[in-house]
Amino acid sequence: MSAPTNKPHEIVERALELSRADGCVVIADEHSTANLRWAGNALTTNGVTRGRTLTVIAAVDGKEGTASGVVSRSAVTMDELEPLVRAAEAAAHGAGPAEDAQPLVTGVPESPDFTDAPAETSSAVFADFAPALGEAFARARAGGRELYGFANHELTSSYLGTSAGLRLRHDQPNGTLELNAKSPDRTRSAWAGRSTRDFKDVDPAALDAELAVRIGWAERRVELPAGRYETLLPPTAVADLLIYQMWSASGRDAAEGRTVFSRPGGGTRVGERLTELPLTLRSDPNEPGLEAAPFVLAHSSGGDSSVFDNGLPLTPTEWVAEGELKHLLTSRHSAGTTGLPLAPGIDNLILENGGGGRSLDEMVASTERGLLLTCLWYIREVDPATLLLTGLTRDGVYLVENGEVTGEVNNFRFNESPVGLLGRAVEAGRTEKTLPREWSDWFTRAAMPPLRIPDFNMSSVSRGV
Repeated sequence: MSAPTNKPHEIVERALELSRADGCVVIADEHSTANLRWAGNALTTNGVTRGRTLTVIAAVDGKEGTASGVVSRSAVTMDELEPLVRAAEAAAHGAGPAEDAQPLVTGVPESPDFTDAPAETSSAVFADFAPALGEAFARARAGGRELYGFANHELTSSYLGTSAGLRLRHDQPNGTLELNAKSPDRTRSAWAGRSTRDFKDVDPAALDAELAVRIGWAERRVELPAGRYETLLPPTAVADLLIYQMWSASGRDAAEGRTVFSRPGGGTRVGERLTELPLTLRSDPNEPGLEAAPFVLAHSSGGDSSVFDNGLPLTPTEWVAEGELKHLLTSRHSAGTTGLPLAPGIDNLILENGGGGRSLDEMVASTERGLLLTCLWYIREVDPATLLLTGLTRDGVYLVENGEVTGEVNNFRFNESPVGLLGRAVEAGRTEKTLPREWSDWFTRAAMPPLRIPDFNMSSVSRGV
């Protein structure tokens, strides 16, 4: 019996040695997290966790084609490897041919740190942030505000090894801060969120000051009916909408006529203009401050993601360039069947305005009458053919009159398509890093501008705070 080990690269190597499949991919993900939570201007809990997840992908050749089996388990030690490998092989033998089967990726240089220990986070990541948060509590208390929220930092080291010779590693830090300010009677609420790699670029005092202004705006309440309003969408709301658009941008589904990116009569809308604004929507694994895995890490197949593409290098990709649709999501398999260029998903998203753009405050100052949102939540799809989404506003919708915020209005349910919004937007502001509130559990690396929509559809009134 082998001695247990905590070295993930050795776990990967041993799993590959044990494999009897025609092809094998092993991914070891080493996770560590640190978090703080607070309520009513006081810390409530904090903690640090560690964990490991091992994924084994077995590929078995047969007369009708290659089948794959995928099994993932947590807290795997060296002694538990063989049952896991055999389970993946059994799953492959019991499956039919995989339609996305491709030769395993080769020719990618080994990561120089593949055999190094995993990176880990700890409570030290909050060394500067926690005292600043305490000072923010004191200011909020003196100003008659209550602060609620949490800060979370994750660090995942992913080790990828394949029977085709790949040995790759990526360390992914991911930090999120969500802060709510509430009036003592809980009738007024404001939210702010930030995405960060290390909490060194997050200023709790600045966030509290921002929320204090919004709580002040809400002292005057204005009731408005449902309808179409000129609306300023802040970067966080734009991110939530465009991330959903990205998730819905399957090249295969578009080619098969099932999505908003399908061309009537057949084919896709690649090459069509989606907006008259000079907007570019792109992803880049090396984007400063938003760095993501530079190669495919696929723990399962589905849509335009394929386990056979594991290790495939990722390069900067423009999804929309100067308003024109340039790429849809594809794997090697779906690129081959649709004739579209190969464009795997990348774990960040940036929308840029070719003209530079104004700040959100400057856009407010030039608004005669309209609404300023804080954020969106509970977003759900209504119609995939148009990508019509519905959802709710939350934590502050404000009335802008003659360039100034004059009060808070009631919340709304909205019905809009992000593709339609891009087509109707009349102004895009300055791009900045932002935290998408609705999708912050799954997607945090985004940079977006605010958008001015002349006729945003507030379909009904919502009574939420």
